Amino acid sequence: MHTISKLTSGDIPAAAEVIRQAFATVAETFGLTEENCPTNGAFLRDGALAGELEKGAALYGLSDDDGLSGCMALKRKEGATFHLEKLAVAPWSRSRGYGGALVAHAAEEVRLAGGGTISIGVMYENRKLVRWYERQGFSITGTRKFAHLPFVVCFMERVVR
Repeated sequence: MHTISKLTSGDIPAAAEVIRQAFATVAETFGLTEENCPTNGAFLRDGALAGELEKGAALYGLSDDDGLSGCMALKRKEGATFHLEKLAVAPWSRSRGYGGALVAHAAEEVRLAGGGTISIGVMYENRKLVRWYERQGFSITGTRKFAHLPFVVCFMERVVR
């Protein structure tokens, strides 16, 4: 049994830790370091997450018997499009359907806010993750290599009904 709720500034330390733990496994697999990819969630500072809340992002947490086990951030991008960021499930809580539950919750929040699309950017080289998002209803809309990142960013969108 799990619950998903909106988090507040008091929840930032726990949420940032879940994000760091979740993203650390990907960083290790793909050789990402604080030097070559300082914006990766594995290196997230509590203050940076607090700054996202101050800029209008909504932070949601998934809790179960183990406490906070997952989280995500949503922010309105433009018009009816919302950007999903920092979707994370702690390594000790994976394979329980929590990632899908967070995506479904994001879709419902976007729908309730009058939105029509969820966008996300993921590491294109992480084919397993790209395929997972496709199973969650996202489609690839493009890719781009940024000079400051050691990987190609895959842009994906999901229509919310």
